[in-house]
Amino acid sequence: MSAPINLNKVKKERNRASRKARADENAVGFGQSKAQKEVLKARAEQIARNLEGNKRET
Repeated sequence: MSAPINLNKVKKERNRASRKARADENAVGFGQSKAQKEVLKARAEQIARNLEGNKRET
């Protein structure tokens, strides 16, 4: 006879695997590369500097 299988553990492991697969798909579809993030960060900093430099003193 083989050892009994805990079906709850099997079910949980299968759910973990499917969540991981979906997360990987989303990362490919929606994720940004490091270079893209750096470009966006640089643009935001430049906009903030321009805005700060063009403020009126009241």
